[in-house]
Amino acid sequence: MGRELTVSDHVTIAVSPLVAWEAVSDVTQMGRWSPENTGASVDTEGEVSVGTTFVGRNRRGPVRWATGCTVTTAAPGERFAFQVRRYGLRTPRVPVRIATWAYDFEPVEGGTRVTETWTDDRRWPDPVAAAFDRLATGTSFAQFQQGNIRRTLDRLKLELE
Repeated sequence: MGRELTVSDHVTIAVSPLVAWEAVSDVTQMGRWSPENTGASVDTEGEVSVGTTFVGRNRRGPVRWATGCTVTTAAPGERFAFQVRRYGLRTPRVPVRIATWAYDFEPVEGGTRVTETWTDDRRWPDPVAAAFDRLATGTSFAQFQQGNIRRTLDRLKLELE
């Protein structure tokens, strides 16, 4: 059996889909909710659109790194997604497929159901990925990201409500 490549979770937030989308699509603010991301710098001004690139800043314990990301979906009030395709310690210089992050916004009774999904885009053999994952997180990236997603969604709900 291969490794789990996609995990997701959801939360209902008492705001409109557009309000939730605007918060999440402002990637400079993601560090307020994410347990790993500390923020981002966007290469252009204004609302993000497909093709917008940004550098994400991340931290896990004492380790810090930067990722180069490209927005792949920017449908206000519906979906926001981006691919992580570059990595580096200070500057994301190394081209590498890492992950795709997606956020879906669905109007439901009481507000908006926000679903966050992580997809492992690494094209590594399963044993190599498993060894790296254990070293980097102590578990599989799927299990690790499941916890990160839960914490992000809980913090997003707390702030937006």
